[in-house]
Amino acid sequence: MLTAGIDAGSLSTKVVILNQDKIMAYEVLSTGIDIGAAAKRAMDNVLEKAGISLQDVESIGSTGVGKKKVPYKSVQGTEVVCDTKGALYFYPKSNGAIDIGGENCRAIKFDAEGNIVDFALNDKCASGTGIFLDAMAKALRVKPEEMGKLSLQSTEDIEVTSMCSVFAESEVVSMIHRKVPKNNILRGIHKSIASRVVGLANRILLEGNVVIIGGIAKNIGLVTTLNELMNSELIVPEKPEVVGALGAALLARERKE
Repeated sequence: MLTAGIDAGSLSTKVVILNQDKIMAYEVLSTGIDIGAAAKRAMDNVLEKAGISLQDVESIGSTGVGKKKVPYKSVQGTEVVCDTKGALYFYPKSNGAIDIGGENCRAIKFDAEGNIVDFALNDKCASGTGIFLDAMAKALRVKPEEMGKLSLQSTEDIEVTSMCSVFAESEVVSMIHRKVPKNNILRGIHKSIASRVVGLANRILLEGNVVIIGGIAKNIGLVTTLNELMNSELIVPEKPEVVGALGAALLARERKE
């Protein structure tokens, strides 16, 4: 059975084609201002990669903040449900997941059968999310993909104390003017985000085999800081950015069956 999963996020759109239990192809691209158009573009690309047509896909699942704007008839699933299914696909022995998205962050606790035990979401503030990191990257004039490695070269702990992303950006600009090394500032930014994420994890007593998912999981600096604060080793999947989309494809398969 061929199924597709779409994770329509605020920053990026991800699509996965699943053939039974095997990932045939996936696509990740920037969402931009039109979620529907991004979903269609991503779907067209992934179908071409898989060498199939839309008619070959028996069921489509969707998740993410833009799931209602996906231009296909789809089975809609919450991010919590799809994250859980995707995490268990990659790591059947996992019991929790941390997903840092573009606009929000969530910690999820589940059992071996995929039953959700508890979960916690961040508040409406963008601090601790992908958008926050993007804003900090622009303020520091570094590429987002370079932030992690640069932060590991820090020589001093710097605190970014502002909870609001707007004030935090102002705080970072002030540090730049004071000639504080960028490596140290980045370490402080990652520690600020990590502390908020750990707060969510502690709220639901999340521990054990925890998977970190989303594109942020590729940021080695943030993952390292999270490991330090949680006193554990988070599991980073090979394709962390498509875990939610994969979960949507699995959900579509379950409903079809």
